[in-house]
Amino acid sequence: MTALAQRKIVLGVTGGIAAYKSADLTRRLQDVGAEVRVVMTPAATQFVAPLTFQALSGNPVHLDLLDPAAEAAMGHIELARWADLVLVAPASADFMARLAHGLADDLLTTLCLATDAPIVLAPAMNRLMWRNPATRDNVALLQRRGIRLLGPTAGSQACGEVGEGRMLEPLEIVQALSEEGAGQGRLAGRTVLVTAGPTYEAIDPVRFIGNRSSGRMGYAVAAAARRAGARVLLVSGPSQQSTPPGVERIDVTSAAEMYRAVMDRLGEIDIFIGAAAVADYRPAQAANAKIKKDAETLTLALERTEDILQAVAMQPRPPFTVGFAAETHDLERYARDKLARKKLDMIAANWVGGETGFDSVDNALEVFWADGHASLGRQSKDKLAEQLVDLIAERYHAKHSA
Repeated sequence: MTALAQRKIVLGVTGGIAAYKSADLTRRLQDVGAEVRVVMTPAATQFVAPLTFQALSGNPVHLDLLDPAAEAAMGHIELARWADLVLVAPASADFMARLAHGLADDLLTTLCLATDAPIVLAPAMNRLMWRNPATRDNVALLQRRGIRLLGPTAGSQACGEVGEGRMLEPLEIVQALSEEGAGQGRLAGRTVLVTAGPTYEAIDPVRFIGNRSSGRMGYAVAAAARRAGARVLLVSGPSQQSTPPGVERIDVTSAAEMYRAVMDRLGEIDIFIGAAAVADYRPAQAANAKIKKDAETLTLALERTEDILQAVAMQPRPPFTVGFAAETHDLERYARDKLARKKLDMIAANWVGGETGFDSVDNALEVFWADGHASLGRQSKDKLAEQLVDLIAERYHAKHSA
């Protein structure tokens, strides 16, 4: 029996070309034992006929907020009470904006406001719409309120563009929901802390020293660890990535803030994965006011930042510690030196400066430990993270069974 067996799921379908995937999603949810009732927005009916969902779910499709037949029994309230989970897939930019701002102008938004069931969104939209500051603000607001997002993922889009904004495939959504509720997997019962993204080191109130890390790899690793059954803490520098479902995110800006966030939680964790691109140096003294462009040259005195990875590995009883190394040359030599010098259990190294690395969708890793090595070939960072977490779980259990 799966974690979704006998669960009552309201599937909300909003307007977008990805609505065709929701028909398959309905069937996939039923295949794992869930009972599904479908709510469609008016725009969704322009993409897929309600009759399709009625035939697949075996239940009437709910369309109108002010349906005289349904509202005689307060239909939207009944649906809100009935649901164990509200899943909106696809969730359009318009729907997310209306939900974020508490509008209740159709059946689906009203139901979401009236339910105390968990709400999960699977966004789908053009890549520029997903990156628009208005959408980013709405996403952040929804996540602060406890609404979880699955995806979106990157790839080719119906508009002909390529980028982040594709709705996850139905099987991926079902898998994420199943594994999140199952509490099973190779890391079940373990707590994993992942650092991700860049750090920004202040020069003055408006300028900083930073790097090009998007955080995508670290977020993918956090998601994979959660799917493996772990409790996952994600300490993130500034990043536009969406918080993986079920992951506890702690936002920081500087290396010092990330150091404190990690050290404060060391007593809780079994595995530490340092995927963040932490700045090696920061200005020794940040200016209190904006530095004016008066002189022909400007000299900054820099000081070393905290070495978070080494501080974790050097604890009297350290967690299983995994580092990352981004190299432009002599990858194995530098990675193995870092592995030994910092007393790590494992290190994942990748090339940067070419087609892979910072802000790319794909990557490849060379993973080293004291007496072993594995090559993880070029593929999407999501798939790469799954393989890396499998390796980490294998080495973790090998160490603790010895």
